[in-house]
Amino acid sequence: MCGIGGAVSLRGAAVAGLGRVLDVMDELQRHRGPDGSGQWMSGEGHVGLMHRRLAVIDTGAAGHQPMHGAGGTVITFNGEIYNYRELTSELKHRWQFRSASDTERILAAYGERGTDCLDSLRGMFAFAIWDANRRQLFCARDRFGIKPFYYCVVDGVFYFASEAKALVPLLPEVKTDESALAEYLTFQYTIGEKTLFSGIRQLLPGHALLVRNGEVTVWRYWDVHYEIDFDHSPAYFYGQLQERLSEAVALNLRSDVEVGCYLSGGIDSSLVYAMAAGSGEVRKGFHGRFRGLEGFDESRHAHSVTAAAGGELHCLDITADDFRQNIEDIVYHLDFPVAGPGSFPQFMTSRLASSQLKVVLGGQGGDEMFGGYARYLVAYLEQCLRAAIDGTYRNGSYVVTIESIVPNLGLLREYKPLMKQFWSEGLFDPMDSRYFRLIDRSTDLTNEVDRDVLQRERVYADFCQVFNNSRNVQKEAYFDRMTHFDFKCLLPALLQVEDRMSMAHGIESRVPLLDHPLVEFAATVPADVKFRDGTMKHMLKHAFADMLPGSVLERRDKMGFPVPLVDWFRGELRDYVMDVFSDMAGKHRPYFNADAIRKNLDGEAAFSRKTWGLLSLELWHQRFHDRGAHYRQMLKAGQ
Repeated sequence: MCGIGGAVSLRGAAVAGLGRVLDVMDELQRHRGPDGSGQWMSGEGHVGLMHRRLAVIDTGAAGHQPMHGAGGTVITFNGEIYNYRELTSELKHRWQFRSASDTERILAAYGERGTDCLDSLRGMFAFAIWDANRRQLFCARDRFGIKPFYYCVVDGVFYFASEAKALVPLLPEVKTDESALAEYLTFQYTIGEKTLFSGIRQLLPGHALLVRNGEVTVWRYWDVHYEIDFDHSPAYFYGQLQERLSEAVALNLRSDVEVGCYLSGGIDSSLVYAMAAGSGEVRKGFHGRFRGLEGFDESRHAHSVTAAAGGELHCLDITADDFRQNIEDIVYHLDFPVAGPGSFPQFMTSRLASSQLKVVLGGQGGDEMFGGYARYLVAYLEQCLRAAIDGTYRNGSYVVTIESIVPNLGLLREYKPLMKQFWSEGLFDPMDSRYFRLIDRSTDLTNEVDRDVLQRERVYADFCQVFNNSRNVQKEAYFDRMTHFDFKCLLPALLQVEDRMSMAHGIESRVPLLDHPLVEFAATVPADVKFRDGTMKHMLKHAFADMLPGSVLERRDKMGFPVPLVDWFRGELRDYVMDVFSDMAGKHRPYFNADAIRKNLDGEAAFSRKTWGLLSLELWHQRFHDRGAHYRQMLKAGQ
């Protein structure tokens, strides 16, 4: 886990101020690599690479980057290749290894297979390889977007970095991309390669990029396809899941430094901790809690998991004052305001973990793979009613009946306000429009936002391209279409939070559930095995029933984002929030009505994320837009 960056001229000429550009990238990403830094520039000055190091595998000098390989190759790499030992055995007869690092295994695989080397890599990664013989820069990002990769082209130079903030000084001006803003206001994340910074793009998960002969070419090298296996029994799928997840956790435990776990009290992180602790490799779990607020303290569930495994839980009490003191830094480290307020407790818990170790495992991915969001149940309830009325249960789009779903409806008790809003406009419409309605965060933005900026027709069309993509989801159930969209669009936004909040404190976060052979297997499992009778995460619960305490397995109170922001915004943090939106009014932000935002603050529902979305957006404007001249000035310093 590290920070990378670099530049290459599209015209073959020397890059003006290349040394200073690499210095600025290093400075702005220093937090990603507290164990050292390095730079390399070609003799002609037309290409340069930088690297900030967090030493986890081969922690000595032999693992220093940028790293040179045979044939004039140089790499800067962020992430972990978990099958580096297997690659060593496979390639050692054709490559003379000089280190034990996984970085060198990428160079060896590239030397052997060129850009096809990506098929050999199992892990999380973002890297760039300069190939002097081919005069090309080859870049790639892992299959799920666990590791970040941003780029821009300015004055004939291709620049890239792990974090968008490292590219901001290179922009002629800091502007908001209106298309990305429309997506953010709708979903609280973007769904394509655009970012909120006009001119900065992200390399999408499962994509690679080549800079050659003055051209930038991007292509997809991997995708997930729901090719359902109807030939095997549920028992077969449970057994396969046990074997594959056990292997994934074992691979993720490969490290030359101590490993711990994030532990929320939910199924996914609890299962990862139980399996890691059972191997004897992990004892420490890390948890953040909100005490004294009903529905927001989940520490008893986390305690039950560590106690059952004979481990230890390190617990942090998080307060409103912590929010006040840290939220501006959180938005800075995020680069963009995305994916809800869960970033706040994760930032605080990562700080706690960083005081004791360098690597933590998390449970990200389980909700999208195995159906962990209550909105899936809300959507199915409506469709089951429609199917019962129309007699269309057997048309291939349903995996549960209205009779079987009834026992699980108690899970929706806390979601009655959402359901009331969901059903207030329309009923029994096509699945795509109904699911869009469920995930649309802009419906309660009445007069706070200029409605024209929402670009609803375009955003909905982009949503439908993913949701209705028959190339990925063919003979699908409604469940597969919903989880597929969240896997492709929501998950990368959550992984951005996972990366930024851990790297803000110089620690590495690993996500064993996102092992690509495991994901490919999960995509073959019939929906009625994963979501039987509308039971969220039925497959995980059944396959690993003997590994987790009953209090965790049988929970019916798990909330999606258990952060008491609305309580705080109406109480302890009210003055702070009002001050931020007063600043917004003074800045005359386009598209927003600060007076309406302040007036409507008290009317927000208990679990609404509206104020969070607008607050983080304004703090992002203050940190990056209002200080645009400061970032541009960084390139001039030291000259």
